[in-house]
Amino acid sequence: MDFALDPELVEYLAELDRFIEAEIKPIEQLDDNIRFFDHRREHARTDWDNDGLPRQEWEDLLAVARKKADEAGHLRYAWPKEMGGKGGTNLAMAVIREHLAAKGLGLHNDLQNEHSIVGNNPFVLMFKAFATNAQYEMYGERLLKGEIRAAFGLTEPNHGSDATFMETRAVREEKDGVSGWRINGQKMWTTGMHVVSHIMVFARTSGKDGDATGITVFLVPADDPGVKIEEWMWTFNMPTDHPRVSLTNIWVPDEAIWGVEGRGLGLGQSFVHQNRIRQAASSLGAAVYCINESVKYARLRKPFGKALSENQAIQWPLVELNTQAEMLRLLIRKTAWEMDQLDHKEIERQISDKVSMCNYWGNRLCCEAADRAMQVHGGIGYSRHKAFEHIYRHHRRYRITEGSEEIQMRKVAAFLFGYLGPKRQEFAELEKRYDELRASGLNDREIEI
Repeated sequence: MDFALDPELVEYLAELDRFIEAEIKPIEQLDDNIRFFDHRREHARTDWDNDGLPRQEWEDLLAVARKKADEAGHLRYAWPKEMGGKGGTNLAMAVIREHLAAKGLGLHNDLQNEHSIVGNNPFVLMFKAFATNAQYEMYGERLLKGEIRAAFGLTEPNHGSDATFMETRAVREEKDGVSGWRINGQKMWTTGMHVVSHIMVFARTSGKDGDATGITVFLVPADDPGVKIEEWMWTFNMPTDHPRVSLTNIWVPDEAIWGVEGRGLGLGQSFVHQNRIRQAASSLGAAVYCINESVKYARLRKPFGKALSENQAIQWPLVELNTQAEMLRLLIRKTAWEMDQLDHKEIERQISDKVSMCNYWGNRLCCEAADRAMQVHGGIGYSRHKAFEHIYRHHRRYRITEGSEEIQMRKVAAFLFGYLGPKRQEFAELEKRYDELRASGLNDREIEI
């Protein structure tokens, strides 16, 4: 078993470092661009008088960095080669995401709105896996040009983790001789609605509440008259790009269906598996940043005439965090490697629990590391002159989004106890055998299974 990274990937990390220093850092330092990353960040980034949305100046700066990265061949690293990318694997993306996040906040990587010089765009891989030939013809060129950006419309005001109980409905309706669907409902936390071209709308088309099947995904133009942003949800970490959206009397043709009718949750799982493993890696990287900065500060800060790092009360919490980071790194990379060996459906069937383990633990670890960094740094750590409070506020959201900790732990439990996953048949047979033995008059002390 070889745990060494591929030499090509190691060299690529070095190439990214050189690119950041030569091309991105100078832009970050140009004029007063640093205001977006210092203690004034929320005012600089947030247009408080425009529903708390991101300021255009900030988004323009991020676009400049992405353009530079795209021209250098980095932005589309994870895209399929036939779509202009480098075919980056899940394992490589996990390593890169950790590497960039461990550098701290900056124009190279700021996950408040998923900005990075190495882009995370699961929609592209979903397009490759699920788009029809007609959709390739209709949207393929625009996607490659960056003209197609899609929001993820799954969560609703009354339904988050219980997505199979969604109230959004799509019913068959022919219009002007064209077969299609009429959609009505609401969506919540539909991130990026101020800039997207389309919404991936999950709607029930058949079955009853609670059924895993019968939910279909439709690609709906964001400028459809029936799409209305009802309110922008202000959050712990601003600016916001998370609205509540109403969908009223929207008609779309059959060709708007994404994937297979009634099988939309499978497409959603494909999206979240990619996102969860990459988010776990980013949270790990941010945790490593907090740990490393705390270790350096503890060695250099000398209250009462000796370094903070000589105190076990400082050492031991950081030792525990560092140990957890090392173990999590191995699990993330192993899981990402396994994902690369499987297709989308098999990931859900075989290792979905491992993806959930990585994600919920990574996000929790990041929050704990940021909190400890604030404690080690004292008052300056609590202030906005350091990045820790921002890291905490941002990564705290990931303990809820992409599936809450509790939902992800529930997935792990389902695999562990054989309600889902590879152990399901084994436990069904064990349960049957146990019931037969009990029925024969044996007690638990006498039964060996």
